[in-house]
Amino acid sequence: MSIEQHVIMDETAIRRALTRIAHEILEKNKGIEDCVLIGIRTRGVYLAQRIAERMHEIEGTPIPWGEIDVTSYRDDRDSKGAAESRAEEAKLSLGQLDIHDKKVILFDDVLYTGRTIRAAMDALMDCGRPRMIQLAVLADRGHRELPIRPDYIGKNVPTSKHEEITVSLLESDGKDEVTISQREERS
Repeated sequence: MSIEQHVIMDETAIRRALTRIAHEILEKNKGIEDCVLIGIRTRGVYLAQRIAERMHEIEGTPIPWGEIDVTSYRDDRDSKGAAESRAEEAKLSLGQLDIHDKKVILFDDVLYTGRTIRAAMDALMDCGRPRMIQLAVLADRGHRELPIRPDYIGKNVPTSKHEEITVSLLESDGKDEVTISQREERS
């Protein structure tokens, strides 16, 4: 069995997509007032940070951003913590960031089944009551299992279930790149 890998977004394409998303967020929300950017660990955090930097450059005003860890909220993992301890973990990952009555823009690298996003929304609701939650993703590969749709998309990548999208970011992987790979069985 061999793995074929193709680059579908290089550093330039990622930079352009994030700049476009920043402008789309500003346009839809009529600026940054009452907006908070939240990245889902790990790569969503770097995307939120980059978008916050771009929005600061465009608007001249910093926008609050933070991160959230949704591991204990995942329905496909064995989570043994009580609801109170899960909520405390989520609040700790957000730190001092206030999301109550804010427009929260949630960031993730790849949207697939929607389960990570559902877990993130559950975690956010345990941390406060946002006015609204919007979703931004670098790559949307389809195959949703839940009725979740992103508001902002870097690239739509229709895939088969045998393909995998991998996002590499400079901060965690040493390069900016999105690849698609498919396993081929050889006889």
